[in-house]
Amino acid sequence: MPKRRTAMQKYNDLYSLIQSDPKADQYFRSLPGYVQEAISSKASGVNSYESLITYAEKLTRGDL
Repeated sequence: MPKRRTAMQKYNDLYSLIQSDPKADQYFRSLPGYVQEAISSKASGVNSYESLITYAEKLTRGDL
C-alpha cells in the first residue's frame, strides 16, 4: 500500500513554527548566525518546515 502524502503543516510565522515543531527548531538553531538573522527578519514569510529549509538553502547559496 503506498504511503499517503500528508499536507504540509503551516504556521503563522517562524516563531510559531519553531515553537511547535522540534525538528524545525533544531534545524534553525543549527544554522549560522547570519542565516538565522536573515530568516528572523522575514519571519512572517517562513510558515512551514519546508519554507524554512528552502529559505536557508537560498541564503547559504547566496541566491538572496
